[in-house]
Amino acid sequence: MPGSLFREGRVWLRCQFHAHTTNSDGDPLPAALCDHYADLGFDVLAITDHWHVTDVEHDRIVVIPSSELTADAPTAHDEAEVLALGVGVLPESLEPFPGIEALAAWIVARGGVPFLCHPYWSGLRAEDVLVAPSLAGIEIWNGGSEVMQGNGLSTTQWDDVLQQGRMVMGLATDDCHTPGEDSGHGWTWVRSRERSGAAVIEALRSGRFYASAGPKIRDVVIDETSVVVRSSPARSVRLRSGPWDGCAVNAELGMGNWRGEERERDADGLITVARFDLPEFWHWARVEVEDERGRRAWSNPFELPGELPARA
Repeated sequence: MPGSLFREGRVWLRCQFHAHTTNSDGDPLPAALCDHYADLGFDVLAITDHWHVTDVEHDRIVVIPSSELTADAPTAHDEAEVLALGVGVLPESLEPFPGIEALAAWIVARGGVPFLCHPYWSGLRAEDVLVAPSLAGIEIWNGGSEVMQGNGLSTTQWDDVLQQGRMVMGLATDDCHTPGEDSGHGWTWVRSRERSGAAVIEALRSGRFYASAGPKIRDVVIDETSVVVRSSPARSVRLRSGPWDGCAVNAELGMGNWRGEERERDADGLITVARFDLPEFWHWARVEVEDERGRRAWSNPFELPGELPARA
């Protein structure tokens, strides 16, 4: 729908939605983990211990009761993991769920928001997401997986799902186990009506957020002919849409632009506003911003307005 992608909500909150304590396989005590993320400037923390709800109050950061649960899946280790964000109870049985959809549906039924964890690291494919319609989205960036093994980025799996018509959302997280080593690498900015756990869960459910490993996406404005992106200084801003469609604007001389143009730069020559023509062939798009250090931020996918040609 035309308009600003972030027109709803009143406050931006920096959120960490995947982290562990001594209640599962993490190094820090719950209070220490809260202190750590508060010191890093986070507003919200979901402690996602494995099969354990760590519910703790903290005076500097909002803690959302959550957990990380397991389902049977056709992977190399026969399982997949899902974040049960905003669910303060555990299943009656501590056995893995019989499939990703059964687990995701259980989370939704209890008022939570389910996100599939680290698809690349887990060896999951688009088919594993498509058979689970209750999933709200997937982790497209898992900082811990990237630090350990270089497989934290799951945008290929994301685009495969989007291209098959499923508009799942994308989350960036740390999956922190050892604060100071695998923390501060990925987070999610949520556009919330207030600074509370309930409001954050509502915003997640509604898609009012974007994922980041560094840059900020300040606004995405869509009209009948174009998409305008405002961001923190970037060396590249892209409008992704399908495996061979999309647009790009690059700050570096000699790289060129494709179906887009820069509108504003900062004093260092980095892009802060870019405008794109609508993609030619597909009915959805997502924004990707890359800063001078190669770090990225990703908007959720959105439908494009107007009459576009039918898919090939």
